[in-house]
Amino acid sequence: MLKVGLTGGIGAGKSEVSRLLVEHGAVLIDADRIAREVVAPGTPGLAAVVDAFGPEILTEDGSLDRPRLGSVVFADPEKLALLNSIVHPLVGARSRELESAASAGSVVLHDVPLLTENGLAPLYDLVVVVDASPGTQLDRLVRLRGMTEDDARARMAAQASREQRREIADIVIDNDVPLDALRKRVTEVWAELTRRAREQG
Repeated sequence: MLKVGLTGGIGAGKSEVSRLLVEHGAVLIDADRIAREVVAPGTPGLAAVVDAFGPEILTEDGSLDRPRLGSVVFADPEKLALLNSIVHPLVGARSRELESAASAGSVVLHDVPLLTENGLAPLYDLVVVVDASPGTQLDRLVRLRGMTEDDARARMAAQASREQRREIADIVIDNDVPLDALRKRVTEVWAELTRRAREQG
């Protein structure tokens, strides 16, 4: 099994690369999706978050009010650390569960947005970084996600720099290119990943 960490800045096109690698046969473990699952209604994770932050962080139907919780934790580093101390171990445990269910020769793709920021590169056999220029990122966030330019710039500035991400990369996928060129590059990367998975046995 080859454990691959996949990351990239907001708007770099990581989701598209992840989708293409899954089409080739990668087993995807999506940290963001798991982070939502572990605080779904009825879970011990949600109960722990409510214990820590109070019932006002719930919507009327009993699910997590993400915007409200976000406004609480992103304004206070201690509260953010508290939230992370609840959610991160649950995400880690679920990720390990999914990973152990994958077959021996698999390429297991961990989609981790904050891989660089959280110093997680050593957890993986190799790191793939989806890279795009800041201009491309900004255009996608404004045009495709409907963000204001100021909001998009703030989100980009809150993440690791392009240089920091490239420093930890074993493989870089340039996504300042048309989709056809991206598909071709992902196919090349897949060949490399499967070769390494075979070598690991």
